[in-house]
Amino acid sequence: MQCLSHIRVLDLSRVFSGPWAGQMLADLGADVIKVERPGRGDDVRQQGYRARDAAGNETAETSSFLAMNRGKRSITVNVSAPEGQELIRSLARNCDVLIENFKSGDLARYGLDYESLKQVNPRLVYCSITGFGQSGPYSHRPGYDPIFQSMSGLMSLTGNAPDEPGGGPQKVGYAVSDLTAGFYAVIGILAALNHRDHESGEGQYIDIALLDAQFAAISHIAMNYLVSGQVPQRMGTASPITCPYQGFECSDGYLMIAVGNDSQFRQLVQLLGMPELADDPRFTLNRLRARNQKELVPMLAAAIKTQPVRYWQERLDAMNVPCGPINDMSQVFDDPQLQHRQMLVHMQHPTVGTIPQIANPLKLSETPVGYHRPPPVLGEHTDEILAEMLGMDGAAIEGLRSRKII
Repeated sequence: MQCLSHIRVLDLSRVFSGPWAGQMLADLGADVIKVERPGRGDDVRQQGYRARDAAGNETAETSSFLAMNRGKRSITVNVSAPEGQELIRSLARNCDVLIENFKSGDLARYGLDYESLKQVNPRLVYCSITGFGQSGPYSHRPGYDPIFQSMSGLMSLTGNAPDEPGGGPQKVGYAVSDLTAGFYAVIGILAALNHRDHESGEGQYIDIALLDAQFAAISHIAMNYLVSGQVPQRMGTASPITCPYQGFECSDGYLMIAVGNDSQFRQLVQLLGMPELADDPRFTLNRLRARNQKELVPMLAAAIKTQPVRYWQERLDAMNVPCGPINDMSQVFDDPQLQHRQMLVHMQHPTVGTIPQIANPLKLSETPVGYHRPPPVLGEHTDEILAEMLGMDGAAIEGLRSRKII
């Protein structure tokens, strides 16, 4: 048994945030039923790189879909048709959780909003994920990850300073606001299930906004501003409050060094052959080093550039000074620590064959994460779900298919 083996989730979401939440619930054992549009499916079935089968031929499966839909069963339903809406209501009656990321108000037109489905299943935990939330002056707006990175302040923090090469705002290199919202959604769902099962006996509505989630995740940086009144500036890989705490160029690549206290700084400069810097009144304390890093960093950088990454990493590791190479993706997968932690797993897919998957990082001692189903082919489980959950026979299912409801 897994933590959520008793939970069934109806996943009406698309693209990244909702599917990411659904995949995490599936990894923990939930039966996640992914509802997709007939013929086309989730938008990300058309995004990303096409996976190739064992013979090297492109398949219909994309890297984006494979990244966040394992563990689910796929059913295709035409939600815009009244019969399709009734199917969703019937499925929701037998589920614990519903996840959706339609624009605010869209599902109410179909009678599939929380207030409507609460009437057929009072125990349903209903999680809506939208760009701006269900209320407020922007609630009607669509949006994608870069919009929330920009509006939350994240892009103002990311990138090099304006007076440096390549200076200016940059977005984080992945859809961080989508995945952050997905994490918050899982927390909210688990909290609501706990309250239902141990307190109220009833479900509730969860309103998640990508803008809210990304803003909240900025956390201590926002608090730095609230406490100091100073608007944070872009500093590349460096930190405004700790130094040296940034990437350094070595003779064959880049190394991130994160000195967290004064004793680590003393060890670093001893290694670099500049022990006098530890007693320099400009650099004796972390706050002083942060204030004077324009004077300090060039001296350190000149010494570090003379040797390769591995040279410095081995010596800094021996001194317990935190550091790590700035890896590209090919190097990440060769990292012995990630290999030891089994962060890459493989599954058998019905059309692609063996597919790689980025593992769930949760390590649970008694109810470990499981990888029971690969990301589904579009509509792969339609007949199975309708027969199992709604008791439909083959003729009834074929009737729905002939009327283009499934």
